Amino acid sequence: MRIAVVSDMHGNLTALEAVLADLRQASPDLILHGGDLAHGGASPAEVVDRIRELGWPGVLGNTDEMLFAPEALTEFAAISSPNYQPLFAVIKEMAAWTRHALGDERIAWLRTLPRRQIHAPIALVHASPGSLWRAPAPEASDAELEQVYKPMGQPIAVYGHIHRPFSRTMAEMTVVNTGSVSLSYDGDPRAAYLLVDDGKPAIRRVEYDIGAEVKRVSQCGMPRADWLARTLASASFQMP
Repeated sequence: MRIAVVSDMHGNLTALEAVLADLRQASPDLILHGGDLAHGGASPAEVVDRIRELGWPGVLGNTDEMLFAPEALTEFAAISSPNYQPLFAVIKEMAAWTRHALGDERIAWLRTLPRRQIHAPIALVHASPGSLWRAPAPEASDAELEQVYKPMGQPIAVYGHIHRPFSRTMAEMTVVNTGSVSLSYDGDPRAAYLLVDDGKPAIRRVEYDIGAEVKRVSQCGMPRADWLARTLASASFQMP
């Protein structure tokens, strides 16, 4: 069985359409989404509508949650480093624009997304089983990865959130990060998604027209569009 996991689209319709074209070639038997569908791009409503139309099972992401529960961002910011407070202020400003673009009905649909999906041999969460906001980095130890993801009870644990794909096989399980369709942080600006073929995970990278998406971002009226454009182009995390 071939299972694809597509995560962290962040309102980037240009990248999503490129991934969909690649998926038609890969021909998985099942496609799951890993959350963070709408916030952080020029086309939040269009991306949500596309995912709903496709009918992919998926999970709730942290930026999905903050759209219907703004207090989730406030609570996470309160326990985070003071160095990141300017970032949270910008995200709060952008989230207001995204809520308006989505409208109440789409936001209500986001609220219905579950926090995990189990499709043997895969267990999928957005970040970690206990948090939508915290997840191990690729540099995490085997012990940490097993402690976080082994309780889900599947031989392959999959998550998104950190925008840096990796795969780690340990004695009793494999932990895989899908990378992100949009806003990559690993230096590779291409979209990323996961394909598990007969239990073997592989990250697929898909080129898309970043220039076209940067133009969309700059023209959509979203606050801090210049920051998003820099992140898309550089494929690295940047403070606003």
